[in-house]
Amino acid sequence: METDALQDTLETLVTTLRVTLRTELTSVWLPIQFGAIALAAVAAWAAAAAIRKRFDLVSVTMGWPSYLRIAVRALIDNFGVLAFMLILGVARTAIRTWATYPRTYILGIAVDLATAWVVIALVASLIRNPFVNRVVSLTAWTIAALSILGLLDDTVAALDARAILIGGIRVTPLLVLKTAVLLSVALWAATATSNFLDRRVQHVPGLTPSIQVLAGKLIRIGVMTVAIIIVLSASGIDLSVLAVFTGAIGVGVGLGMQKIVSNFVSGLILLADKSIKPGDVISVGDHFGWVANMGARYTSVDLKDGRELLVPNEDLVTQRVINWTYSSDLMRLDVRFTATYDSDIHKTHEAAIKAAMSVEQVLKTPPPACHLTGYGASSIEYVLWFWIKDAATGPTGVRSAVMIALWDTFEREGVKLPKPGPAHIVVDQPK
Repeated sequence: METDALQDTLETLVTTLRVTLRTELTSVWLPIQFGAIALAAVAAWAAAAAIRKRFDLVSVTMGWPSYLRIAVRALIDNFGVLAFMLILGVARTAIRTWATYPRTYILGIAVDLATAWVVIALVASLIRNPFVNRVVSLTAWTIAALSILGLLDDTVAALDARAILIGGIRVTPLLVLKTAVLLSVALWAATATSNFLDRRVQHVPGLTPSIQVLAGKLIRIGVMTVAIIIVLSASGIDLSVLAVFTGAIGVGVGLGMQKIVSNFVSGLILLADKSIKPGDVISVGDHFGWVANMGARYTSVDLKDGRELLVPNEDLVTQRVINWTYSSDLMRLDVRFTATYDSDIHKTHEAAIKAAMSVEQVLKTPPPACHLTGYGASSIEYVLWFWIKDAATGPTGVRSAVMIALWDTFEREGVKLPKPGPAHIVVDQPK
């Protein structure tokens, strides 16, 4: 049955083309129409070249809304086709007015195709994604061309005549093409919609960064799911038929993608319990940095040296991670130093605190503290504790400023550092 339907459809297409070509090829109007088309194309090309040379798009559209600028740019890019359409339309009207029994079938097709091209180009110019733009433009113009030629119904019937059954679903070339085009457009629209909603969520006051990221991910997943369901329903696919099939695929994919699923779920857990969120200062192993972005599979940690550490979300859940800003943005830093035995202990203690207090980034509350930690072979060992408020600015610069202040203060107060000096100042790095 399906083979007979396909043969009938093809025979109808061949018959239609044969009749049309026989009618046009045996008429004297055929070279006249092609000549008019060629002259209109040359005139339109010359007009478009002159317009592009004299029209400064940037200066004219300065300050216009973005979508209006895009539409004007598309209009200028297709000015040649627009001029071709207008010139050919005027020529066709003139022939039909002055000639007796004229034949302008080919001219009408050319005008209609040019009109469809311009309209589709202007509409597709609003789609900024290049791939989706090409898919929409090619699909729309193909449908328009087939409709103008009167072949749309026959082509649809031919594409729908041959089918195979997969899991109770009748799969035809028409179904594949329709689903592919609709899915591309729907995913583009879903992505644009989710990005817009995500930006709105980012500006909602009162939401923490982790809740903002979590809400953005849930919105994206929900919009994508709705888009896919709408496309499948519009394509005529019974979703109940896919239940067993997708269940089997889900089990297989789940077994083969355990790590990916684990990282995705771990990311949602991190965002939900707020243990780690964008902007936190964390230590992972020997690395110290700032959480820059939390993705579906990994978390990006900016090490502030040009590198970004990509940590799988599962590692942040299952392994030990130090979050310096989990409950407070206060961060305590340590500087260890030594002084000679002939330096007064109390004076050294006071000078160290005074040096720390002189640095602007060091907090006055809680105040810095200096402790004697041991008696060495040739010097007394001390540790200076002090707090900074914004851990995200980094401890290295503040620690360096405190060590310079220690040196200057000890010089003024007469506190002596043992020789050689640089070997006796030890800096504790965050673990």
